[in-house]
Amino acid sequence: MPRTAASTLVSPVPRAADSDRRRTSASVVLRSVLEHGPVARSTVARLTGLSPAAVTEHCARLAGLGLLREEAAPRRSNGVGRPHVPVDLDTGRFVVGGVHVAVPYTTVALLDLRGRVVARRELKHERPDPHRVLARAADGLAALLARAPDRRPLGIGVAAGGWVDRESGTVVEHELLGWREVPVRELLEDRTGLPVHVDGHARALVSGERLFGRARGSRSVLHLFVGNMVDAAFATNDEVHHGPRSQAGAIAHLPVPGGTERCVCGRTGCLQAELSERTLCRRARAAGVTDSGNPMHVVAAAAAGDAVARRLLVERARATGRAAGLLLDVLNPETVVVTEVGAMRFDDCLAALREAAGKRRAASVVPTSFPDSVLAVAGGSVMLDVLFRDPLGASPEAI
Repeated sequence: MPRTAASTLVSPVPRAADSDRRRTSASVVLRSVLEHGPVARSTVARLTGLSPAAVTEHCARLAGLGLLREEAAPRRSNGVGRPHVPVDLDTGRFVVGGVHVAVPYTTVALLDLRGRVVARRELKHERPDPHRVLARAADGLAALLARAPDRRPLGIGVAAGGWVDRESGTVVEHELLGWREVPVRELLEDRTGLPVHVDGHARALVSGERLFGRARGSRSVLHLFVGNMVDAAFATNDEVHHGPRSQAGAIAHLPVPGGTERCVCGRTGCLQAELSERTLCRRARAAGVTDSGNPMHVVAAAAAGDAVARRLLVERARATGRAAGLLLDVLNPETVVVTEVGAMRFDDCLAALREAAGKRRAASVVPTSFPDSVLAVAGGSVMLDVLFRDPLGASPEAI
């Protein structure tokens, strides 16, 4: 039987008590408008399998919450019959805050309900003390909100590398920052007064890709994040796999045959040590490409015609492709999304990555949908995923 839009939106979500059904149906309606809006209520009913009366009720409730709006001008279907008034997401009223904690800096951002970055700022780490980093992130978000007085925040999403426990809102371990059992949600909620949700950045980007990117509609998605941290996430039937205490996707210490880089764990040839941006920049410095620790300087040199910089990026993309190929063999996802600086910007890097992943599945391997805003989108997607899963319960304080 062919898969329809209705089965994609409805089937993965269980039906239980009446309140659960209302929340599930509201989520299905909001997701349908996200994907198809501006859209007629009758079309939403057809796509979701809900009755027209139920769709009308949910649209009215979501509009009352400020999440949907009616288009100003009615539309007439095929020029005949009674005109309908399409509904769409109201992207002018609310924003979500996004925080992404990287090794050298933290990105803070505001995103609208379609995952588009409204404003952002990078805050370089003076020192990696978690209380200091998170306090500056809260202040940075407050400054962005002060410049957008017509927008109200629904909550904050935080994404970080390493081991992040979504349920407790804790960064359990981030080796490169030296963080252990940091209560991120508690610290930021105390500082901002807003609801805070926390997850690993690979899982956050799976949610972002499924909501707003190339993986929308895919039945299973693997995301491979290759930055200073290297990790992965897997989603199937609209559910991201977390595992016990959200430790799924920890691939940093997978052994790389022939690897030569010394890892912080004490071994040689771990995947993260071989692929990290620190390693890329060290190799670029040794080759005389740049004297910087910023990988974007290597990208800029390659774009300016530096053959050595380009070779380093292609080699890194090829090694990333081998890692993606291994995960493809194990998980067999429909779509593989890779966040890696070379593949995001250069066709030859993407080609090398796909070839190394395996020619048979090359077409299913795609670069991130957010090349110019991936870290901002990662943070915001944590909160937006919560909103689209439960629009009736997400951040009632703000509504």
